[in-house]
Amino acid sequence: MAVTPDRQALLLAELVGFMTKDTPSVQHVLDLMAPHLREIAGLTAATVFELDSETGMMTGTAQYGEPGRRDQMVAGKVFRAAAGGPPVVSGQQMAIRLRIGGQTVGVLLFTGDALSELRPDTISTVALHFATTLQGLFAEKARQFVAHTSATIQELFEKGMSAGSVEEAAELLTNSCATAFRTEHAGLHLIDNDGRIRYVYSVGCPDEVKQTLRANLVGRSAIESPVWRSTMESGDPVLVNNAATSKTRPGGLIDTLGMQSFIAMPLMSGFGPAGLVMCGDSSGTREWSGRDRILAQQLAAEGALIMDSARMRQANQMHVEELTRQAFHDSLTGLPNRKRLLDRGEQAVEIAMATGTRMALLLLDLNGFKQVNDTIGHHAGDVLLQLVAKRLDGLVRHPDMVARLGGDEFSVLVTANPDERVAVAVGERICERLREPFEIDGRPVRIGASIGVALFPRHEIEFGALMKDADASMYQAKRSGGGVHLTA
Repeated sequence: MAVTPDRQALLLAELVGFMTKDTPSVQHVLDLMAPHLREIAGLTAATVFELDSETGMMTGTAQYGEPGRRDQMVAGKVFRAAAGGPPVVSGQQMAIRLRIGGQTVGVLLFTGDALSELRPDTISTVALHFATTLQGLFAEKARQFVAHTSATIQELFEKGMSAGSVEEAAELLTNSCATAFRTEHAGLHLIDNDGRIRYVYSVGCPDEVKQTLRANLVGRSAIESPVWRSTMESGDPVLVNNAATSKTRPGGLIDTLGMQSFIAMPLMSGFGPAGLVMCGDSSGTREWSGRDRILAQQLAAEGALIMDSARMRQANQMHVEELTRQAFHDSLTGLPNRKRLLDRGEQAVEIAMATGTRMALLLLDLNGFKQVNDTIGHHAGDVLLQLVAKRLDGLVRHPDMVARLGGDEFSVLVTANPDERVAVAVGERICERLREPFEIDGRPVRIGASIGVALFPRHEIEFGALMKDADASMYQAKRSGGGVHLTA
């Protein structure tokens, strides 16, 4: 007499053999079980729900058959029963809590017309296999999350520590956020000390949209944005699954980029609120996870750090540039000073010598400057020197250079291969322009100029010697009553 095989025992044996040979997905396990359960219990549908322990949300991770509209509600009933209690049965559905190591990792929901045929040992063993598989999935997701987060933060830190400006650091952060969350869009705005948006940057959109964002936001108060207010009040990232449920600024990042879900991260620097980074998708909504929140917090903290570092580097660089400018420029007129003229002149001599070209140096002294100081005052003299500097600077073309040597003495370096005629013509044009009256304190002031001209290589081949020749010619022009005098 033939013995009817125990289908449930066969199911468990096959399941054990399968699990010991492979590292299956949840769907693989369900696909293996489904034919057996169809024969044993009239199974028509099944869903494995994964539980997010941080949010308490259940997400379907494997499916057999057609899901029902009430599946998630029925599965949720299992949490109202004792953790170690029997499955929850509702009509033709059975919800089984999936636990391992004292922790609930999901829910298994069966739909069938003979579920009562399942033995308790079959149910418990099946549940254990699904729980084990989900736990392995959790562990792998956690490993991938840690690896992804570490790589993202490390790359951002390495690049951010060399950012030369706050804006550059902010752009690096925005790109990192788009990569970290794998979103379609990302955007950022920075604010000034008055809380107004001063800088806008975005990725994942065409140039015309970027221009629209800048036009819509730059100069506007950040506080007008409900999302900004929300992040400032909490100091934490805001994760929105469905943007339709959230108030947003018309013409802002969310509205202009058409984000249907987004993450907003406040940038809280050591100097106070610095801006807001936002990333999200326009093709559909997204369920953000607890891990996404942790990553957003880490990116916001790292972003504030690299921006503060960039701000300090930028301030140091500006300080160095200002010291350099002061070392090579006259503080009253802003023109290059004697030291800068010597450096630039020696370079010009080397270039002219290497290329076989000429250059000219003009030294000029103002006629009538002492009378302005004596009759109107030293303040008027300073103003006059500033006006003369501006007028001279407007007469020369790059790379020629005007410098103030001290007092009322200036120089003009002409490097465009000038001959004697051209050099003298430049001096005459300067004299003519300086004879035009200046207005100081509402009154006209008239002066003149004495100019000495020396040429390389005709007169000298060293710049220091060239200056001496031009200086001697300038004093000769002054003794002659002004005008231009060319070195003999």
